[in-house]
Amino acid sequence: MSDALIRPWSARGRVLVVLDPDAVPAARLAGGVLRRPVVVDVHEDYAELARDRSWSSGVAGPVVRGVLSGVTRLSRGAALTVVADDQVPPHSARRRLVVRNLPDTSMLPEPASRSAEPRALYVGDVRRSRGLFAMLETLEAAPSWTLDVVGPVSTADQPDLDAWLASSPAARRVRFHGRRPPTEAWAFAAGAWAGLSMLEATPAFVAAVPSKVYEYLACGLAAVVTPLPRQAELVTAAGAGAVVASAAEAAALLESWSADPALVEPISTAARAWAAHELTTAAYDELASRVAALARGSRP
Repeated sequence: MSDALIRPWSARGRVLVVLDPDAVPAARLAGGVLRRPVVVDVHEDYAELARDRSWSSGVAGPVVRGVLSGVTRLSRGAALTVVADDQVPPHSARRRLVVRNLPDTSMLPEPASRSAEPRALYVGDVRRSRGLFAMLETLEAAPSWTLDVVGPVSTADQPDLDAWLASSPAARRVRFHGRRPPTEAWAFAAGAWAGLSMLEATPAFVAAVPSKVYEYLACGLAAVVTPLPRQAELVTAAGAGAVVASAAEAAALLESWSADPALVEPISTAARAWAAHELTTAAYDELASRVAALARGSRP
C-alpha cells in the first residue's frame, strides 16, 4: 500500500501508467499536481472480483467493494482508460480503449507433438472458484490422464488441497509447480493434450474470457471449459475444445480422447487456426500510439 501512495509521485516518466487499483487515487492526484497525463489499466471488474476473495467477506465486503467501485469511478477521468474487455467497467470514460488480455505468443512454446500419455494443463491462479477441486475430481475419474497445475495456490484452499493429496489415489497423477515466470509456466504446454478452464459461475467470471483460454488455443491445446457464456461461445465457435457441465462430464470426455487420440487432432488444428487469425497486435499498437501521443503532449 505504501508503494501505491508513493510511486506515482516519484515516477519520472512523461506519462503515468497505473496497473494496480491501489495506486489509482494517488496517481490521479499526482498527475494533476505534476501535470502529467495518467493512463489507467483496468484489467478486472474489481468490485465483482472481490466477492471471490475471503478478505472481502463478512462485514468488510461492502466496504471493500465500495472502495473498489470508487477506484473504478476515478479511472473514468484518466487521460486514457484501458479496459480488458467490453464488459469491464467503467463503461464510459473520457477516453476508453478496449485492449483484450491477449497472450504474448513469444512466451509460448513452439508447436510440438502430443506426449504419448494424455496430459492436461492448468496455468493461473489456483483456487476453488477457478476450478481447483473440479479439476482434481476430474482426474480421479480419468485414470488415463495426468495434470500439471502451474500457479500459486490460494492460502484458504491449501488445507483442503493437502487433505486431497494425502488421501486421493489420483494424487500421484497431479503435479503442482507453483508460481513460475511466464515462459517457464507455458513450457508445460509443450506435449500437453488439453488445457482446463473449469471456472465456477462467480459474478466476476460469468462475463469474462480467461486469458488462459486464448493461450491454450495458441498452443494448440484442446480447451475444456465450463459453460460460462463467453468462454463457452469462444471454444464452441472455434471448434477448439469442449464445454463440460461437471467433473464427471469432463472425465468422460478426457477418457474418450485417450481411447481415441485421433479425436484430438482436428481440435488442435482448429485451435491453432483460430489463434493465427484472431490473436493480432492491433489493439496493442493502438494503445502504444495513444500513449506516445500523450507523451508528446498532444491529444490522442
